Amino acid sequence: MAYATQTHTGSLSLLDRFAEIREQAAEAYAAWRIYRNTLTELRELSDRDLNDLGISRASIRAIAHEAAYGQTD
Repeated sequence: MAYATQTHTGSLSLLDRFAEIREQAAEAYAAWRIYRNTLTELRELSDRDLNDLGISRASIRAIAHEAAYGQTD
């Protein structure tokens, strides 16, 4: 049996839809900036600093991704 999880009582105007797309793009850009900043900062650390933090160079991208987009499976 199927259930409706989202219903609309009316259609969105073109301006409302544009505002929604713009908001989603802004959120995606903000998350991407967090990813890039985290990646850059971790890559600038020395191997010794990374070792002190318990981070290997191979895991830098995964850590940056988790910081920006949340826990991965």
